Amino acid sequence: MIHEYDADFYAFVKDVKKTTGIDLSLYKEAQMKRRLTSLRQRKGYDTFAAFFRAMTTNNALMAEFLDRMTINVSEFWRNSNRWEVLENRLLPELLSGARKLTCWSAACSTGEEPYSLAMILAKLEVLRQARIEATDIDHNALARAKIGVYPDRSLRDVPAHYRRAYFQPQGDLFAVADEIKSSVVFSKGNLLADSFGSGYDLIICRNVMIYFTEEAKQVLYHKFAKALRPGGILFVGSTEQIFNPGSYGLETADTFFYRKQ
Repeated sequence: MIHEYDADFYAFVKDVKKTTGIDLSLYKEAQMKRRLTSLRQRKGYDTFAAFFRAMTTNNALMAEFLDRMTINVSEFWRNSNRWEVLENRLLPELLSGARKLTCWSAACSTGEEPYSLAMILAKLEVLRQARIEATDIDHNALARAKIGVYPDRSLRDVPAHYRRAYFQPQGDLFAVADEIKSSVVFSKGNLLADSFGSGYDLIICRNVMIYFTEEAKQVLYHKFAKALRPGGILFVGSTEQIFNPGSYGLETADTFFYRKQ
């Protein structure tokens, strides 16, 4: 027998999917329910049904719902030793064929990861020969990414050379250099619902899979593998190791890096 509270939440999940295309059932239920219950109560709604009705007529509330759902926490060079592996070994391998790189930062949040990649490519003097796509489900996060201005705490792991070369102080904040900003193409994208492109040399998707169910992860890993060109690299987060990469047509290239076979 379904508890009345659960029925209210499941109806909300169904309504959200019908209205926005976002399938909350693919996220870990306990985490999602706790997060959204907190938001609903803070906004003064007794039920998810009332909360949903308000969301459909209040753009600001819908935006806050999306922001709460996606948890936009990011920073430049997060887990910096992994970015060093990307810069010093994997990108040179991908570039060895002297071909144009096509890269995708999936679930890019507020832009720190695609901009980190762009800075590395600029240092390697191949940025103009590369295409960097960046997508996220949250249009608020994308808007902040396009502005490209960040607090000092977001830069705490940026190597000194990059900080000097590609950031300009603006009071207490730091603006990404125009050369870097103009190299990234941002657009809205829903990993769980949208079809993916193909032929990518590098896909970065970090620190978002932890919120999905095991079934959703498996679907996404298959989709990512299909989107990569043979030899292409998938770069995942530090808590998102793929334990059976071969089942997706991938092999371990380094810790948290997987190469399409």
